[in-house]
Amino acid sequence: MATDELSSKLSRRLQIEEGGEEPVAVDLHRPDDGADEKLSTANADSELGAKLLRRGELNEGHGEHVQPSAKVFNPYTEFKEFSRKQIKDMEKMFKTFDAGKDNYIDLMELKLMMEKLGAPQTHIGLKNMIKEVDEDLDNKLSFREFLLIFRKAAAGELSEDSGLSVLARLSEIDVSTEGVKGAKTFFEAKVQAISESNRFEAEIRQEQEAKKKQAEDQKQRRAAFKELQSAFK
Repeated sequence: MATDELSSKLSRRLQIEEGGEEPVAVDLHRPDDGADEKLSTANADSELGAKLLRRGELNEGHGEHVQPSAKVFNPYTEFKEFSRKQIKDMEKMFKTFDAGKDNYIDLMELKLMMEKLGAPQTHIGLKNMIKEVDEDLDNKLSFREFLLIFRKAAAGELSEDSGLSVLARLSEIDVSTEGVKGAKTFFEAKVQAISESNRFEAEIRQEQEAKKKQAEDQKQRRAAFKELQSAFK
C-alpha cells in the first residue's frame, strides 16, 4: 500500500513540475503512518530532488546536453588587415575550389587546388597543410581557416617551402584597383593599405557609389531605349 501511494505522489509531483497540473496544498501534519513509510518517502524525495535539480541545470545551460550558441564569423571585422576587396577575392577563390558546396575545403579539394595552381603536393603534404591552420581539428578548411593561411604568410609565420606558403604565393590577389602605387604583389599592397586612414569605411562608400552609378546607368539605358521605340511608332 505504501509503495502504491509513494508512486502516486512521485507521478503527481513530476506532472506539476512539467506544468501538467496545478500544485495542491498538502497537509504536512497528518498522522504518522509508520517509520518504514517515512524512510521510503524521504529517500524518494531526495532522489526526486536530485532529478529536479539536474533538470534545472540543463534548462539554465549548465548541463552537458545543451548545445553552445554558434558564434557568427565576420571576416571583415576579424581580419582587418585585409581590404574588403581582398577578402572577397579570397572568398571567390575559396568557393571555386569548394566543389562540395559545404563551406569547407577537404583534402581532395585542396589537392585539386594545388594541382590547378601548378604546385601538386603529396598526400602527407596536404594533410600537413590542413593541420597547420585546422583550429577545430575537423581535418578540413573553413573559410576562416583559409584566411588564416594568408594572415600567417603575411606575418612571415610560414616557412618558404611549406605547402601553405606556396599556396599563398601562387594565389596572389589582384591589387591593380586598390589604388596602391608600385604594389606588385598581394603582400606589398596589404602592408601599404593598412596605413590608410578610414580605409574600411572608404571602401564601403566606394561600393555604394558604384552600385548607385550602375543603377543610374541602367535607368538611362532604359530611357534611351524607350525613346528609340517611340521614334519608330
